[in-house]
Amino acid sequence: MRYLFFLILTLPVLAQAYVMWRTWQLLPLPVWAKLLVVVLMTVAFGLFFLSVMPQLDVLPMPLATAVYHVGTSWVIIVLYLLMLWLVLDLLRLCHVIPAHLLRSSWTGTAAVAGLIIAVFAYGYFHYINKVRAREELTTDKLLTAMFTDAEGQVRPMRIVMTSDWHLGYHNRRRELARWIGLINAEQPDVVLIAGDIIDRSLRPLEEEQMAEEFHRLQAPVYACLGNHEYISGANGSMTFYRQAGIHLLRDDTAEVGPLLLVGRDDRSNYRRVALSDLLPSPPRDRYVIVLDHQPYHLEEAEQVGADFELAGHTHHGQVWPASWMTDALFECAFGPYRRGRTRYYVSSGLGIWGGKFRIGTRSEYVVLQLIPAERTKKL
Repeated sequence: MRYLFFLILTLPVLAQAYVMWRTWQLLPLPVWAKLLVVVLMTVAFGLFFLSVMPQLDVLPMPLATAVYHVGTSWVIIVLYLLMLWLVLDLLRLCHVIPAHLLRSSWTGTAAVAGLIIAVFAYGYFHYINKVRAREELTTDKLLTAMFTDAEGQVRPMRIVMTSDWHLGYHNRRRELARWIGLINAEQPDVVLIAGDIIDRSLRPLEEEQMAEEFHRLQAPVYACLGNHEYISGANGSMTFYRQAGIHLLRDDTAEVGPLLLVGRDDRSNYRRVALSDLLPSPPRDRYVIVLDHQPYHLEEAEQVGADFELAGHTHHGQVWPASWMTDALFECAFGPYRRGRTRYYVSSGLGIWGGKFRIGTRSEYVVLQLIPAERTKKL
């Protein structure tokens, strides 16, 4: 474990050093100007470590917000600069591009800067654009308490499902208000959130009174805890949930119309209740949906006979090629999935951790239509 921690700490430092060295060689500037660029890059790298430390919360709010934005964005930018420089050096060694373009070159500087700016401009606007994913599921269960229209006919139930809002220093109340508007526009019967509503600290949420914004939602909201609720403090997080009017299911169940919602505590709590104890036998007259933030052990929902499981946590890697890592780590890292009769959806998240970039992944909310089978409609 000690060696793993050393490796995790060393690799970003080596990547930062390599990027600064190649940037120094590329820039056609006097030494003092290149030194200034390297110093700024070093400061940005240092701000990343400050952005994940408790000391961030003691800084004035505008400064803390800037530190978080710059630090968490820079670590992603370094990843792409590292990949770009590795590719450029490989092409140089293969004599595909001339070496002089990568040393004291205005042309090379413009090309590298233009490419990085274009990639991250795309990543930012792609993040701001929330994808509306649509799912339709049919159940042949003899459901009770189905929703009906004005004529008394059984109608599909509309469920908006999300995860990973990560409200905090970067996702502020103004952005939250826009998300609430998107959800209300769907006119859902219920809203489900699979954890990580909070990012890393309750301070920004409390100072902007974000709990008030949730009361604009025009449907009941049910959620489970995520690992970031534990990072920010489980007790404080649960208080925020109560203030926001969110029904927290922490190893608990709730009946909502034809649904039986089963909310698991996050696996950060090693003593959480087993799903088999929460759902010893699935009811025949309820559609069972499990909320579990981290999509580990998907077979458990299948084994207990749940109809559906909603999870999040992975962000689908947030930016490529981290998405390859999540695909390798999880049985399902993103999107719809099926095991036997149990359906799943692992959301890449409505919000995001850190820098606001989505490259090769998406920010989304899912609109699920639960449609009763023909024999159910005749009830």
